[in-house]
Amino acid sequence: MKALKAYTIQFVGLKVGEHSFDYQIDQTFFNNFEFEEFNEADVKIDLKLIKKTTLLELYFDASGHVNVNCDLTNEPYNQPIEDSFKLVVKFGAEYNDDNEDILIVPHGEYEINVAQYIYELIVLAVPAKRIHPGIADGTLKSDILSKLEELSPENGNDENGSEDIDPRWNNLKKLLTDK
Repeated sequence: MKALKAYTIQFVGLKVGEHSFDYQIDQTFFNNFEFEEFNEADVKIDLKLIKKTTLLELYFDASGHVNVNCDLTNEPYNQPIEDSFKLVVKFGAEYNDDNEDILIVPHGEYEINVAQYIYELIVLAVPAKRIHPGIADGTLKSDILSKLEELSPENGNDENGSEDIDPRWNNLKKLLTDK
């Protein structure tokens, strides 16, 4: 993964204290992970690395947008992204990333690649159900949306306005009134 070499931080030469790194993430970044759910991406990552004598603290802040397709209408729209993540890097006998907030790297390691953490931060910041904002405020006009409204059930009412209730429920209603 030579393309992700830009996301490698060599911390061994850094002085103890705070260091800042900025990354501009676009669609080519996600192509390296073979992730194709975004049409395009424009996310800025502000990474603050605090080097201490025995550990490293990394603070990731993501802001921007990704262009995704709506789950209801398949219309593309820009989904805003705002998220943050803290990672603590400790040194130990062997590599261990079992804990999502703590990364243990072997003694003698001199660099860390943060591409995987950036990738996960952005992907997890996108809501599981992606709905175009035009659906909520009624401004989106789409053939698919109009067809969905046409085929939706009418709240259980028939043409006369009376409720169409299964007759088996009437016997259950009697149980409530027969006290």
